Amino acid sequence: MNKTAAILFLRSFVLLTASFGLLNTSNAAVLPEDRADILYHSYDGGGVKIDGPSILVRKNIADKVSVYGNYYVDEVTGASIDVMTFGSPYTEEREEFSVGADYLYDKTIMSFGYTNSNENDFEAETYNIGFSQDFFGDLSTLSIGFTYGENTIGRTGDPEFEEFSDSKRFRIGLTQVITKNFLLSLNAETVTDQGFLNNPYRQVRFLTGDGTTASSRSELYPNTRNSDAFSIKGIYYLPYRASLRADYRTYSDSFGVEAENYEIRYVHPLKSVQGLILEARVRTNDQTQADFYSDLLPFDGATNFFARDKELSTFTSIQFGFGISYELKAKWLSAFDKTTINLQYDRIEFDYDNFRDLTANQNGEFAIGEEPLYSFEADVVRLYLSFWY
Repeated sequence: MNKTAAILFLRSFVLLTASFGLLNTSNAAVLPEDRADILYHSYDGGGVKIDGPSILVRKNIADKVSVYGNYYVDEVTGASIDVMTFGSPYTEEREEFSVGADYLYDKTIMSFGYTNSNENDFEAETYNIGFSQDFFGDLSTLSIGFTYGENTIGRTGDPEFEEFSDSKRFRIGLTQVITKNFLLSLNAETVTDQGFLNNPYRQVRFLTGDGTTASSRSELYPNTRNSDAFSIKGIYYLPYRASLRADYRTYSDSFGVEAENYEIRYVHPLKSVQGLILEARVRTNDQTQADFYSDLLPFDGATNFFARDKELSTFTSIQFGFGISYELKAKWLSAFDKTTINLQYDRIEFDYDNFRDLTANQNGEFAIGEEPLYSFEADVVRLYLSFWY
């Protein structure tokens, strides 16, 4: 997984844990509770190490408005297969600031948000707006959202290099209470990306001469990418207070990438230990390659566009994870309504079907194009304290 993909992957986990907690089951139009989260996150896999803190604070005003602020840091150390093949290890820091507000009017919640993210060779600004509306006796919730992002891309060591891209994301979802124990959610999302969409450091390789040697050049992507994703999620509440959740998501884009994700998640509060909640989950992902992906081009300029990003190749992954949440009852925490300590851990295994490990061929024991296929494992950890007040 490259640096950007790893950061986005870890970021999604942090949002699911620190922002929403282990259990987020409310379907009525209510504002989020006053809450603060202090989190440490870590991703370690494929030669990339990412870790750092995140602090999220949310406060309600007059029971009509909920405002929040989030500070998030990634300390990135990179020696991934892409770096080791065509570059050198690096260390950098990414800082992200987010602010936003939710406004409650009758059965409607309007949400607004802004995020700024900075690192030495990349700057992003993101604006978000969303609406959710309850109807049919609060048994149904319709949500609509739009996100716009602007990115400025640089290249370390090249002060003259500057490129731009932007992203427009539209989403719609319907959550329905089917029975008192069964909640179903349908979601659709479409994304349009435009501008400089490839990594300024990554290279593709191609055969030269009589086909026994190879050279490399920078990737070249189309300047637009459109994608669509659809998902269905169901949560069933079991008689003994536990819950079982199943997710399915399908994805396709104009690059020719298609993917399917399946996830099963079980959450179990322990009666024997008050305040202790356990969670287990498994997730699989299958993806096909982009139309212009190639591990090895037959010659330079063999196609109009060319990429060797392993995240655009054909691959599968499987993820196993668990979570523990425990409510703390110490006297020195009596100023808070509730305090929990939470640990989330995931182990992910990636297997690539047509991306080869060039670092295994440093001594020339494999012919070009016959290097072993690449695979790696990653560990993702989120440890955080949550305070309700």
